[in-house]
Amino acid sequence: MNLGTSTINIISDGIYHVDGGSVFGQIPKTKWEQWIKPDRRNRVKLALNSLVIKTPQSNILIDTGAGTKRTDLLKEQYGLNGNKLLRGIRSLGLTARDIDIIILTSLQFDHAGGATKLDRTGVAVPSFPKAKYIVQKSAWEKANNPGQRFSGNYFEDDFLPLYEKDQLQIIDGNSMIIPGVSVEVNDGPADGHQIVLIQKGSEKIAYVADLIPTPYHLDPSVISAKDEKPNATLEQKLKILETSLGNGWLLIFGHSLENKSGYISGQNGTMRFEPIDLT
Repeated sequence: MNLGTSTINIISDGIYHVDGGSVFGQIPKTKWEQWIKPDRRNRVKLALNSLVIKTPQSNILIDTGAGTKRTDLLKEQYGLNGNKLLRGIRSLGLTARDIDIIILTSLQFDHAGGATKLDRTGVAVPSFPKAKYIVQKSAWEKANNPGQRFSGNYFEDDFLPLYEKDQLQIIDGNSMIIPGVSVEVNDGPADGHQIVLIQKGSEKIAYVADLIPTPYHLDPSVISAKDEKPNATLEQKLKILETSLGNGWLLIFGHSLENKSGYISGQNGTMRFEPIDLT
């Protein structure tokens, strides 16, 4: 999408396989399997979507996918098969050194795993050597002390090297990153989870990450079983949907494999989704 002197593109770190029940929460399998067909292990395919914003002043990357550090460990459970993020960045005429700002919607491995990579000695280092990585304070605190229930979602070598190399920028609450690009805390999915809002001229775009991971989650009742605070997710989702319906926001989803972005419209209590291709 061209926005005057800026452009926005969706790129992908590939796909991974996630248990369908965890993706769709309380929705029965007899319903959700009509949307996405599961494999023999009850897993559905989801995308690892990222967003690149190119402006005359800076290049911004939103989320980094799962990366390559634990391909062998996570291949069996999630079917991860390698990093495709840099390929997508190169397709836009950029390299890792051209990225100035990285906004991590959370520090869970499927959003922050690609923030670091292993160097030749096997040590994790930042994947983007010149970038500032922006995370919420509560996301940082959660990642360092995830507790037993969520410990499998975080790996220290995804984020500690960012701190050690002084490339981590910790913010606390809703913030403007650059003019026209801001973040808003919606921490139902995870403590410190943030969505990204982009406004350029008449265009309004929201990268909704795990708050609304796929178009199927536009239904307020569809909330992932992995969300830390599902009631907060519901409240925050309803707010975003109301804003989108009333103001024509383009929604970009963090994990949708096919329809990765689109507009919603509705009347008389019904909602319609119109997909838009930004890849």
